[in-house]
Amino acid sequence: MKKAEIKLEIELDDNNVPDTINWSSTDGESSDLLPAKAMYLALWDAQYKNSLRIDLWTKDMPYDEMKRFFYETLQTLGDSFIRSAGGDPMAEKVIADLRDYCAHFADKMEVLEKQN
Repeated sequence: MKKAEIKLEIELDDNNVPDTINWSSTDGESSDLLPAKAMYLALWDAQYKNSLRIDLWTKDMPYDEMKRFFYETLQTLGDSFIRSAGGDPMAEKVIADLRDYCAHFADKMEVLEKQN
């Protein structure tokens, strides 16, 4: 059985606000730590039937990039749900609603560049 490890290294200031976020994966091309400005980690606790999450961002994460990060996270959550749904037609319909919301979010938050 193959195993992989994801490493997170968070440097905090005196107020426990992230200064830096670095990560690496044993499945990556390099084991060097790579910088990130924000992260969202969600895990499912099967025993208690709830999610556990860690969401962090560095204090120098630009707001416009945070908006894009949220938009892309919502989009990829939809992708993940479709993959896990095994062809459930209701999942397809619900994710279509999520995609509509993502488009609305992107428009209102001016996340995407305007197309000519």
